[in-house]
Amino acid sequence: MQKGRVEAILEALRVAYPGARSRLKYSNAFELLVAAILSAQTTDDQVNKVTAELFRRYPTAAALAAADPEEVAACIKSLGLYRMKAAHLVAACRILVSEYGGRVPDNLQDLLRLPGVGRKVANVVLSNAFGRDVIAVDTHVFRVANRLGLARAGDVLETEKQLMAILPPGTRGEAHHLLIHHGRAVCRARRPECRQCVVSSYCSDADHNGRGKTSQ
Repeated sequence: MQKGRVEAILEALRVAYPGARSRLKYSNAFELLVAAILSAQTTDDQVNKVTAELFRRYPTAAALAAADPEEVAACIKSLGLYRMKAAHLVAACRILVSEYGGRVPDNLQDLLRLPGVGRKVANVVLSNAFGRDVIAVDTHVFRVANRLGLARAGDVLETEKQLMAILPPGTRGEAHHLLIHHGRAVCRARRPECRQCVVSSYCSDADHNGRGKTSQ
């Protein structure tokens, strides 16, 4: 894809979603890590409803590492997969305490060692907590990037690699938020609102009659 086309897509999305950023509520790297782990197969708004109380009870990795997973599960039971997520949180925090002094590591390899942390969660933390120029690929980013031709990939890992190669340095974290906002608001998996899309001219999937298509 030509550099000018990539920049035009980003600029159109910037205008449509000024100040796009994460909807997760957090105040430090530890809270972001916890919230990101909880966000798997759950909306950010649902996560925010439980993290205020969760962080009040367990404000540090040490506090959460010492917790009973069943008590943590009870605190987040409104979320999907809450028992598994509670177990992951406690196990991850025990590693943080025993191996990293209670601090969240700032590199991909160490983050991926933590239970409940895959590439998406790790890159969310690296980008938003540590300012690293990486892009986290969730279902929205995967869908929108491939519809727009920013990537031509069949899985999230290959999509991440292609986006890292094509996006201008310094824009990858921003692009993550722009693509997510667009995926939620307009470019939905089922019946995307193509007539409301500010980048439909770049999209091979666009239905300009406005009926929307179902794909990816």
